[in-house]
This record gives sequence, C-alpha cells and structure tokens, in this order.
Amino acid sequence: MDSERALLVAAGGGIGDTLLAGVVARALRTRYDAVDAVVLPAHADLAAHIPAIERAIVLGAALPERYSAAVVTWATLRTALLPWLARIPVRVGQARRLYSVLFTERVVVRSEIGDRTSHWTQILLDYARAIGCDAADATPVFAVRDDERRAVDALLRVHDAGGPYYLLHPTRGLSAQRARWPVAGFVALALRLRARDGIPLFVTGAPEDAPVAHAIAEGAGAGVISLAGATSIGGFAALAERARAVIAMDSGPMHVAAAVGAPTVGIFALQSDEPDRWAPIGPHVAVVRPTYPCPPGHRKETCPDFACVRELNEAAILAALDGLLVATAER
Repeated sequence: MDSERALLVAAGGGIGDTLLAGVVARALRTRYDAVDAVVLPAHADLAAHIPAIERAIVLGAALPERYSAAVVTWATLRTALLPWLARIPVRVGQARRLYSVLFTERVVVRSEIGDRTSHWTQILLDYARAIGCDAADATPVFAVRDDERRAVDALLRVHDAGGPYYLLHPTRGLSAQRARWPVAGFVALALRLRARDGIPLFVTGAPEDAPVAHAIAEGAGAGVISLAGATSIGGFAALAERARAVIAMDSGPMHVAAAVGAPTVGIFALQSDEPDRWAPIGPHVAVVRPTYPCPPGHRKETCPDFACVRELNEAAILAALDGLLVATAER
C-alpha cells in the first residue's frame, strides 16, 4: 500500500448521498493509508460516523494535508476546481461536463448512458475503479457511538419504552414541499400497526419535519409518538439499531437504518423513484415498489400533490414488513 493520503469530495445531495459515498472511501483505503472527505456543513456529523473516512472537512475550509489523489463523486464547477487548485496530481471526476477538463481521469456515469438498474454504490465505485481501487462489499457502514446509545436509552425511558418498538420515517429530502406532504396514509398505517402489534411507534424526522411527524402522531393517537428533531443523525441510528423494524420513505435515514443493520422497509412511492438504483443496502432490507399511476413527468422535486403518498399502499408495506421480520427471525 502506498503511504499516501486520498481525498474524497462528496459535497452535495442529501445525507444518503454522503453515506453511500463512504463505499468510495473504503475502496480508496485499499491503496491509500488514509482518506479524508470534503462534505457539506450539514453532513459533517454523518461523515464522522463513516469508519473509512479519517477526517470530515467542511466544504470551503482549507485542506489540512497534501493529497496524492482526489475523487469527486458530486461534481460541480466548485468541487471540480477544489482538487485542481490544490494541485492534487490524480483527479477523478465526471466526464461529459464543461469542467471535466479539470480531471485527469474522467468517468462516464452509467445512468447517463441508459443504465437504469445498477445500484448507486456501484456507479460511485466506478470513480475509484478508474485508479485501480475497488470494494468487494458495497454495503454502507455507519458506526454508532456509545454516547449516542446512552442518549437513546434515556430518551426511551422518558417515553416508557423498554420493549420492542417500530420507527416510522415518513419524509424525504423535500424541504420546500413539506407544507403539502400528505399524512393521512401514514396515520392509517400507524393505526394498523398499533392495532395489530401493540408496540410503540416512534415517528422520526429532522426539526423541520416536526409538523408532519406531529400530525401523524396526533392523528394516530396513543402509542404513536413524534421524535422529530429530538435526536442527531447518530441518535436516529442508535434508535434504529434497537428497533424491531424501521419503515422509511426513500431518504437518507432509510440508508442509515439499513447501514446499522436494522430491519428496514424502504418505501418508493413515485413511479420515477428508481428503487433498483436507490434501494437500502444492509443485512435485513425490503423494498416497496411504486404502484400508484403517477402521471408522466411527476418527480419528487416537482410533483404538485404527492397523490402516491396520500394513497399509500398499506397492504404492500405490511406484507414487506412481515416478510422481512420472518426472514430476520430465521437467520
């Protein structure tokens, strides 16, 4: 192994994008002694939980080291310029862009040439493969700290939840659209889970998700509790690893739950969601594929009403959950 350091530039997207980019850091560690990562400020905490990343550097901060190679998995003109300005000799990034000239190794992204089935981790690993690095296991890893587990113990005691429980993460990275995010389908799902299994259900989310989570908890009643804004991402992971199961919309927390080994049901509601590419990866996962007949052109960024979420397929979610719990119990 070279006694050298590599830089991963993964400054963009949501926390799920940063977590999945951790597999690139693991691949780079097969050749380089250490890997640092440049991430968005809001993702620094998450990046600090990825074991293959030695240091998380906030985008815009000075680079603390000299690097032998840089891999840019989220390319913009700004992130493409970063390793070029730092005079890093080996620079890997996306091909077919005006700024691609700044890279020494240019990778054509499979999804841009018609690939609709490869998982995003494999697409990301193509960047590492361009300089002879690879990871045999593309499962994302999120390392929960002991202090986060202790904080969750205290939180569960507050809610008198000493036994099994479910987590429901009903939102996704659509901050501009939360005001019109439907909750009725999640209320119905929560009521069915409570009536059937009789264990607490915690509704999770970021602070800005609180109105959605609170509405679901209020609509479902006793035993359904909103924890939106009550934990860090590490706290969520600690909750997830102890849960009987996590039911989550396609989102960063869905990927975190799967990465800590929680039985995780990922819900892909829109026809444009591409579950083959974005499915959770972990030892115990299941996917609910879209069934609602979305009109052409309805995507998560532009959908006017999220009717597919309003008409949530409860039967398919419960079937996926039950199959997952049976499979988990048999292992």
